[in-house]
Amino acid sequence: YPYSWYEDITSSSRFYALAAVFGGVIIGLIVAEIKSHATLNKEDQGILCSSLGRDSQVGYILSLGVRRTYRRNGIASLLLEQLLAHVTAPERSTVKAVFLHVLSSNAPAILFYQRCHFRLHSFLPYYYSIRGKCKDGFTYVLYVNGGHAPWGVWDWMRHIAGAVANLGPCRVPQWIWQ
Repeated sequence: YPYSWYEDITSSSRFYALAAVFGGVIIGLIVAEIKSHATLNKEDQGILCSSLGRDSQVGYILSLGVRRTYRRNGIASLLLEQLLAHVTAPERSTVKAVFLHVLSSNAPAILFYQRCHFRLHSFLPYYYSIRGKCKDGFTYVLYVNGGHAPWGVWDWMRHIAGAVANLGPCRVPQWIWQ
């Protein structure tokens, strides 16, 4: 990233940035942006259920990385845990999801996010351009603070079945009649 990017992420309140330092050297970094759901790019609009309200926000992980020699020591997990603690604090209750994009070929990162309970949301064909070549990506999402994905047909059927079951057998005819 250019130097100006690092200046932006450390001086703007809309970014969350945390570095892991060992021996005076940065060995890991996480950078996320908290933004309104309404301002998301087209490919990310379907992350949240619209019933959560127009003031809903999301956290977008721009970068999470650890120097190769320090990987598999829990540093990325610690950085991610700190971000999640930040977005689930009471004063940020409007943050309903944390999401990221990852190269579809980056199996170690995908496994890491899956272990951290992120769910695959969508496939992004030709999302990245790396050295002039188009590469596919995925969107992964973790719902927080009561956030959830838009409901599909199966979700509605399960909700209605649960509501009918809660009525009890004697009240079903009465409920239908109303």
